[in-house]
Amino acid sequence: MDEKGHNSLDAWVPRSLVRSGKEVLSASVTAEGLCSVRIGWEGGVITSLEPIHCESKSSLKLLLPRLVEPHTHIDKAFTWFETPNLAGDYQGALAANLQGHKNRMPQDVLVRAERALGLALNNGHRAIRSHVDSFGPVADQSWEVLLGLRSEWQSLIELQLVALVPLEYWTTSQGYLLASRVAAAGCLLGGVLVPPFDKEASRSLLCHLIKTANDLNCGIDLHIDESQIEPAAGIKLLIEVLDQIGTNVSITCSHLSSMSLLPRRALQRMADHLAQHEINVVALPLTNAWLLGRKTGKTPDQRLLAPVAQLQQAGVKVAVGGDNVQDPWFPIGNLDPLALMSFSMPFAQLAPWKRLGLSPFTTSAANLMGLEWDGTIGIGSPAELLLLDASSWSEALSSPPQRRVLIHGCWADEMTIPRTKSKL
Repeated sequence: MDEKGHNSLDAWVPRSLVRSGKEVLSASVTAEGLCSVRIGWEGGVITSLEPIHCESKSSLKLLLPRLVEPHTHIDKAFTWFETPNLAGDYQGALAANLQGHKNRMPQDVLVRAERALGLALNNGHRAIRSHVDSFGPVADQSWEVLLGLRSEWQSLIELQLVALVPLEYWTTSQGYLLASRVAAAGCLLGGVLVPPFDKEASRSLLCHLIKTANDLNCGIDLHIDESQIEPAAGIKLLIEVLDQIGTNVSITCSHLSSMSLLPRRALQRMADHLAQHEINVVALPLTNAWLLGRKTGKTPDQRLLAPVAQLQQAGVKVAVGGDNVQDPWFPIGNLDPLALMSFSMPFAQLAPWKRLGLSPFTTSAANLMGLEWDGTIGIGSPAELLLLDASSWSEALSSPPQRRVLIHGCWADEMTIPRTKSKL
């Protein structure tokens, strides 16, 4: 802080995240695409961004915008020890999740969600989209808990919620009431479409969901094609439905794991269709790598992951999410965006020093979630930053580094973060 009370620091910033290239024309730039800048802020807003010359690469630390998590499940986070899925496959996860759901209580959801939000805040997140199991005896209470937390945490983390139910549920009277409440709360409708499925019945269910979403002006986020069989069967059906009835709301398809198994030309055509319908995609490499393609005694010989690069080249908005956190679907994870990037770098071959390698974790993820700020850094941008104890991407992603989080222009470790009702 200078004598006038302004705040500033010198740091490495990814060149692809600087809003205006003119601001960093004379800055030093590393081989990893990091440029040296002096960034200043006041009143929660960046007020200056100046290039500086850096003699030593190790003298500056890496600075990022606070990051976003486009797909997770905080209502059932940290339930692995209660309902483990030791087989590590999809069917085992589904069975364990259903068993855990039967015994789920609102207080459990509160404790887990608060713990998740606390971790996310400390790790550098500013927004989270969480799918919520929204059927069964405690569904209404779970939503009350999570909407309450959304309000309590809104100054620290923006929480988006997606109602996750079987597609059939949206055709019932109870389903329409839920959809109306979800839309009124500014949340999204969800569901699962995974083969094998009855094509005509599923077509009818998708039509009903899209018409309901259109009527209520409510976005959709679907778990779709989280599978290694019948490549892209779900997304093909969704495209056919959209060709018939269209939509006026945002649609996100999470997983699309089997789309990568399509022949090259078929994959390109499907990517073009997704772009034409402005369908967003969230790739989920951690859970997909753990659950899919399992064969007893054999190492998987295919990468079951949404084809991120091909989708980007077609003009599709693609984000990468962490998905499950220590639950039956994935036994590890702790809502750390740097750990997610570290895992995704070799698995999806996403290099953060390339614009399209970094955007799924930053600008594309923010745009997909409809956030007010896209995560680029420039004069007038929010002073919502993440300072890493690392001087390069290689250092930052070799092991999750120590970090400081800047929230509304104030360092989190110097703020009084309000504790909510349960113990974190």
